[in-house]
Amino acid sequence: MNRKDATTRISGEINSVPLHRLRDFLDRFLRSRGAGFGVAVLAVLLLTALTADVIAPYNPVQFQDAEVLEPPSLKHLLGTDQLARDTLSRVIHGARVSVQAGVGAVGFALVVGVSIGLLAGYNGGRVDDVLMRLVDGFYAFPLLLLALAIAYSLGPGLNNTLLAIGVGFTPHFARLSRGQALSVREREFVSAARVTGAPSWRIMVYHIWPNVTAAIIVQASLLVGQAIITEAALSFLGLGVEPPTASWGSMLKVGYQYLDRSPVLSFAPGCAMFITVLGFNFLGDGLRQALDPRLWQRGVA
Repeated sequence: MNRKDATTRISGEINSVPLHRLRDFLDRFLRSRGAGFGVAVLAVLLLTALTADVIAPYNPVQFQDAEVLEPPSLKHLLGTDQLARDTLSRVIHGARVSVQAGVGAVGFALVVGVSIGLLAGYNGGRVDDVLMRLVDGFYAFPLLLLALAIAYSLGPGLNNTLLAIGVGFTPHFARLSRGQALSVREREFVSAARVTGAPSWRIMVYHIWPNVTAAIIVQASLLVGQAIITEAALSFLGLGVEPPTASWGSMLKVGYQYLDRSPVLSFAPGCAMFITVLGFNFLGDGLRQALDPRLWQRGVA
């Protein structure tokens, strides 16, 4: 074999490594119990949120030519609410609010929390003490109580709700990323980067962050479901999305008042929320088993 053929073969083997790793990851992930269900729920939720205007049979805020609290029928598959609005259309549009709440709040908490955690874990000393004492102060409050206080101070609205939930989730990512950073910063490749004179920000971004992403991804997937529940709770209490915007939490608030006349008014958004949160929990568990070598090496995944 000449030098050119050897070089081509080695280059092909190197390029195939990421593909093999992706294949192994997908194999471990799909072998995890419930992971397929989680992916299916995520796909349906995203598709519903993106195409809500198209697939919803009626305008979710428009009064229909029907009786109030009309039972399910061929014209209105889930009936109508107390204002003669189509319940199915409101459930479909409520998925959009839930996606925005879950992704927006967790995304905000991830960016802020991971930044704080990496700074604290890598620098240590006084920086670590100051940042983590601040995080512990927020962590001492129950999530719903902290979100309620922030939402009440800012007023109702989707953006304020996302901010309130995001602040409540920030300590989770900060503590997790700090713990991972404390472990990774003592490894040889980080010490080698310091010796070469690499700045601290470069070490955190290019050396520490890639080694903590697995735990962060799993945590984020699990917290999305919790963010959806928290948004529904705030809307139920009148501090979330403002009417007449469709939200699963606000629909539950109205529905429980008419349980004797129209149970489906509460049953529909409640089931949608239950399936969504269950799907995200299965997805997070599948990611945990696929990304944690201690689990799949023992054959648990």
